[in-house]
Amino acid sequence: MFGFGKPKESPGQAALAGMTGGAGSSGGSSGDKDKKGEAYRGSGFDPTGLERAAKAAKQLDQSKWAGQALDIIKMQEQTEQMNYQSKVAEYQAYAKQSEIKRVAEEGQEARRTLEAQTEHDKRRAQYRDQLERKRHVDEMNAQKYMREEEVRRQEENVRRQEAIKRKTLEYEAELRQKTELARVEAETRGRIRQERENHDLRVEQARVEAEEYRNTVLESIKLAGETVGGGIKLFLSDNEKMVAAVGTLSAMALGIYTAKVSTGVLGRFIEARLGKPSLVRETSRTSVLAALRRPLHSTATLAQRLLRGRKQPHDALTGVVLDPRLEERLRMVATSTFNTKKNQAPFRHLLLHGPPGTGK
Repeated sequence: MFGFGKPKESPGQAALAGMTGGAGSSGGSSGDKDKKGEAYRGSGFDPTGLERAAKAAKQLDQSKWAGQALDIIKMQEQTEQMNYQSKVAEYQAYAKQSEIKRVAEEGQEARRTLEAQTEHDKRRAQYRDQLERKRHVDEMNAQKYMREEEVRRQEENVRRQEAIKRKTLEYEAELRQKTELARVEAETRGRIRQERENHDLRVEQARVEAEEYRNTVLESIKLAGETVGGGIKLFLSDNEKMVAAVGTLSAMALGIYTAKVSTGVLGRFIEARLGKPSLVRETSRTSVLAALRRPLHSTATLAQRLLRGRKQPHDALTGVVLDPRLEERLRMVATSTFNTKKNQAPFRHLLLHGPPGTGK
């Protein structure tokens, strides 16, 4: 029924065939069958099979194995039904598996379709986003181009206006220059014409002015000569005035020379005083000249030294226990400090170094 092939001949069918003696009878009556077959062949119906079945049923009823043969046939029929039911169950299971497989394939196909649709939507969204970005970039570029064009037009207008203004100024300057040249030329021509007309008058005026200036100069020279000559004559005739004049000139020369020499000496002294380093000035011994120049200060300093020299020196390290090397260094520092203070010298002989907070 389902294309599994024809079933093989069962043992019951074989036993039934043996009981009925189908093989021998068929062999014995083959000649009769052939003859009957020849007789019915022309009618188109062959009853040979029905005759054999009727004969077999008759023989089966007469056989002693008829009951067993029926039981075998029933068992075969049940076996065939069970085989058929098992094949039906197998077919149903196969159909169920096919349905499950089909549903799974449909699910996979739907999932692939959904993934493809999702990918397609994603690509569409990306493409739409790219288009939007491109459109935005195009709009920005267009706006930038419009702004640049506007700026370029404004700059062109400004340059055009500046060119017009420059041409206007140049034209005005040219007009002013031409006007000024024309005015100067007219004034020059007028003055030339006036000078030509007034030449004789100006020559006469210049001659008169020159004559007056010459007379004035001659009179001034004559008056100055008479005045100086009279003064010299009067001075030479008076001996007291001559002596006083010579003394005055000598005193003036001596004063000028003395001022010049004293200024040089004072300048060199100030230069030597101010040019000397402060360390040299502070550490130098007091000279006799300095003592005479500052007697009060020198006397006070000498008295302090005498009073300080009468005092007995005190050992500051008495009762202090130190390392011998450190004690020696401290005594050297204390002695040098005492002598520096005693001589009123600046404390520039010692340098204390070290980190902060160490008691320097």
